[in-house]
Amino acid sequence: MIWDKIYNSLIEFLANSGFAQFFQPCGWKFAFMIGVALFFIWLAIAKKFEPLLLLPIAFGMLLANLPLTGISEPPIYDTVSVLTGIRPVDNGWEIIRRAMETGKAANGGLLWYIFQGDELGIFPPLIFMGVGALTDFGPLIANPKSLLLGAAAQFGIFAAFLGAIALGFSFEEACSIGIIGGADGPTAIFTTTQLAPDLLPRVTVAAYSYMALIPIIQPPIMRALTTKEERAIKMEQLREVSKREKILFPIITAITVILILPDTASLIGMLMLGNLLRESGVTDKLAHHASEALMYTISIFIGISVGATTRADKFIEIQTLEILALGLAAFAFSTAAGVIFGKIMCKLSDGKINPLIGAAGVSAVPMAARVAQNVGKEENPNNYLLMHAMGPNVAGVIGSAVASGIFLSMYR
Repeated sequence: MIWDKIYNSLIEFLANSGFAQFFQPCGWKFAFMIGVALFFIWLAIAKKFEPLLLLPIAFGMLLANLPLTGISEPPIYDTVSVLTGIRPVDNGWEIIRRAMETGKAANGGLLWYIFQGDELGIFPPLIFMGVGALTDFGPLIANPKSLLLGAAAQFGIFAAFLGAIALGFSFEEACSIGIIGGADGPTAIFTTTQLAPDLLPRVTVAAYSYMALIPIIQPPIMRALTTKEERAIKMEQLREVSKREKILFPIITAITVILILPDTASLIGMLMLGNLLRESGVTDKLAHHASEALMYTISIFIGISVGATTRADKFIEIQTLEILALGLAAFAFSTAAGVIFGKIMCKLSDGKINPLIGAAGVSAVPMAARVAQNVGKEENPNNYLLMHAMGPNVAGVIGSAVASGIFLSMYR
């Protein structure tokens, strides 16, 4: 008798374990996503593909797809009993608090609460403030023509927008998918939460995955569209930018862009605030905190919470594959458009501009600029394109935020 109880208890224990869930009808989906997460972890650690970005995403993906953890599940509460007596002024958090007090609720998972920073549009502007505090807009100020390269590299956003509409997505969904082409994760999150929140998991994973894979995706496109002679072009040293110019730039840019597109206020405003903290010379401690402790903390939260949205039962769908394909196409088009416009500027300048810097017009700072530098050095070891590529690179940050503002003003 006692052995039967022990045996039955053991069988019940195993049947209720996470391992048993892999043998359920949808178990293979979770196993597949765990395999993808482990592959991303390997890329981050062994190949060093943007580990600060890819590792938190991959681990969040791993945690979300371990069965029965509930780590990314929302709170559960008895709607009927809780909603009785709810006042019109009560928000969602008030409802959840009341549910908890009445014992009609269960806590959500840790990563669900962290994800609210993404969903409510809090984390992306804070990341932009950190980016602004890290960014030297000097190369853009010294060479204003690089703004055109940053603008050209946003072509992929609108190409993917049209492609998404052709596949049957709504205009709002197409905007969210198109913004992947800007290679700017925070902007993709911010835009999608406003226009197509149901697509947030797929769009954010696509955006951040392609950002992390920039060293793989961009170089073949850059080599295919340029000649060896073009890639070997050495550019003249940029002029020195004055302190006054660097202080005035974020102020003037914030005023101008936000007046034209008020919907960019959160992103552009925080970006330029961070840069002003850096350049003012009187807030060094604030700039250091924004670009170090705050930015890295928010990056961890965004990464792990974005990864946690890839629950296999919700993520493995045909629509996900369509979005991933459109996102890759958008990114490729953006890179190609930047390089092609760089070739045009090269011709117009009698060979003084290296077309490779056009690929840095996507807003992944400073990853895309480093890729342009590395590809240029393959042809000419004495070629130093990094500072020249930073001009289009930081212009791309502004450009993707402007594209987001255009979409929001048209379709929100």
